[in-house]
Amino acid sequence: MPLNHQAGNVNNNSLLLSVYRKFREVFMFNKLNGGAFVLGEGRLSGYIAVALAFLSLLGVLAFHFPQYLTTPELRQSYDVTSIRYLMFGALVISGALGLWNVIRNVNKRAAILAWCLVIITIALGGHRVEVTDFADNTPYLGLDWFILDLLGSTLIFVFIEKLFPFRKQPILRPEWQTDLQHFLINHLIIGFALLAANQFVNTFFGWAVSDQVQHWVQAMPWWLQLASVLFFADVMQYSLHRAYHEVPYLWRFHSVHHSVESMDWLAGSRQHIAELIVTRCFVLTPIFVFGFEKSVIDTYIIIVGFQAVFNHANVNINIGWLRYIIVTPQFHHWHHASDKAAIDRNYAAHFSFIDYVLGTAVKGQDKWPKEYGIVGGGMPQGWLRQQAYPLLKKTNKR
Repeated sequence: MPLNHQAGNVNNNSLLLSVYRKFREVFMFNKLNGGAFVLGEGRLSGYIAVALAFLSLLGVLAFHFPQYLTTPELRQSYDVTSIRYLMFGALVISGALGLWNVIRNVNKRAAILAWCLVIITIALGGHRVEVTDFADNTPYLGLDWFILDLLGSTLIFVFIEKLFPFRKQPILRPEWQTDLQHFLINHLIIGFALLAANQFVNTFFGWAVSDQVQHWVQAMPWWLQLASVLFFADVMQYSLHRAYHEVPYLWRFHSVHHSVESMDWLAGSRQHIAELIVTRCFVLTPIFVFGFEKSVIDTYIIIVGFQAVFNHANVNINIGWLRYIIVTPQFHHWHHASDKAAIDRNYAAHFSFIDYVLGTAVKGQDKWPKEYGIVGGGMPQGWLRQQAYPLLKKTNKR
């Protein structure tokens, strides 16, 4: 190839690289740093504006493709009119916050990005998109579940963490970007995870289903069914969780979850996709075999969802002697601690008494752990790198 052609290619590549870097700078993808918000700097208003505009854009996409981007269980509960009003309000607030930042001449990158997202959302139809009839048996991504859970969890758990904090830390603490990636992807693949779990339990445990047993279980009082499903699911969770820690090959995958070094409501989302699916398969097995009532299962799902987030949260709530029965944030924080006394302890997800009975509870939990994460560190940041890490590198035992 002639030298002038090579020089031309180099110049073109340099130009493309410069444009890309400028794009990242303008749209602040390299500016999403953590740290405490300072009143008047425009970061909080800018991030809220971008978040609301982005979620509105995702909502419009869900309106356009509900058969592929919404979960079948949630579709039946939607009040479309309320969602339209909610989206309209989010767009107005996003645009107003962006304008406010421009007027004050602070964090204008966020304002520009928010406006761009608002314009794209409106161009795609905004809150006026019509939803027509669609097939109800198509493969789907749980985009709507991500939007609703992100909004709900942020409003609820950030408030609780600020009201009853264990330690002072900013909302955007270190590594929050990686955990938000996990949060997004875990919600998007919910349909695939449930499909895999259903296929697993039907294939390997279909033989264990007994109409007589299920009829007997469903004849139990509602509260006893709920206590039973929580207990049996937790026994399965405890057994599998302990295996993740004590079997070196399984620890490679579980170490992704334990690599979190700053605990808060978002930290529990960090999980290898293989572990997520395997855990779903085994925890759903006793629920499938015993055949609990649907209302019991629905309540169980709500409790599990809340407790999974709450137990990782930066929350200091004293429930007295009940902590020896129910798993609390303090109990589960010790499970994530890198202190020597906490290694391979506190496996239960719902009932702490399981660990006390089996001798795997951390002793002397009156205080809180000082540090979290994997002993020695080494886990890369980013969802994709963390998914590849257990496959490419042998992880040391804690």
